[in-house]
Amino acid sequence: MARKAKSGGLGGPPATFLKALERLLGPLVRAAMSLGVTFPLFIRLLKRIYIQVATAESRAAGAAVTVSRISVMTGLQRKDIGQIKEQIERKLGPPANVSLGARLIGIWSGAKTFTDAAGRPLALPRFAGPRPTFEDLVRSVSSDVRPRAVLDEWLRLGVVDVDAQDRVHLKGDAFVPRQGFDELAYFYGRNLRDHIAASTHNLIGGDPLLERAVYYDKLTSRSVDALERMARDIGVEALVRINREALRLAEGDEGKADADQRMSVGIYFYRGPDIVTESDDGEK
Repeated sequence: MARKAKSGGLGGPPATFLKALERLLGPLVRAAMSLGVTFPLFIRLLKRIYIQVATAESRAAGAAVTVSRISVMTGLQRKDIGQIKEQIERKLGPPANVSLGARLIGIWSGAKTFTDAAGRPLALPRFAGPRPTFEDLVRSVSSDVRPRAVLDEWLRLGVVDVDAQDRVHLKGDAFVPRQGFDELAYFYGRNLRDHIAASTHNLIGGDPLLERAVYYDKLTSRSVDALERMARDIGVEALVRINREALRLAEGDEGKADADQRMSVGIYFYRGPDIVTESDDGEK
């Protein structure tokens, strides 16, 4: 049965949620500070998000979206809302190179044409040789992009290798590029957003979504190394299997009137010193 979140009511938000929020914001503020996002800029961004969410919630409830209503929901001043609303209408999609790359890797990892009998991505001749080739892969998604340009960029990012037979190999950890800040920043926002959205859904009510984690402390570095290797192996295998099935279903759903849903599933592993801080548990 779905649980309903405890409301703070007139007494304010629950103290336990405020502690959770403080813990959650710590890594985000660390990233923001390291990349030059100052507190005033962060607040400006936060105001935009409050207005966006309040607008979406009002529309979902069938209520009129007015400045007064948004002001009551968010606590923002009416003048701030009027100024910010004028800037919100644009949608922020992924950079074109990120969207193309994710699609290509998904096909290479899941489509039968580009995988072997065991479901592993084939080594693809660059531009000539037995079919399919790397050029065939790129052309399967876009005829407007030069396969050589994609290959050069992926070599720079460490997504692929080229062997002595001039065949292109997809690296096992290619789901997230090692370099390329635009790519990393986009997936940082998208993956964390969906993870937090799943947790928020479970917290405030609704049929529970899958969102689980395993946590242990008091471990040696050697033990954590072993667990990290295990998590990587199992995690990549799970993502490859899900990608293959998602690709099959997406091909079957193409063109259907009710094909208006999306999904994401992710794997993460964190390691750090066994030290409790205020941002971890709200107490030293």
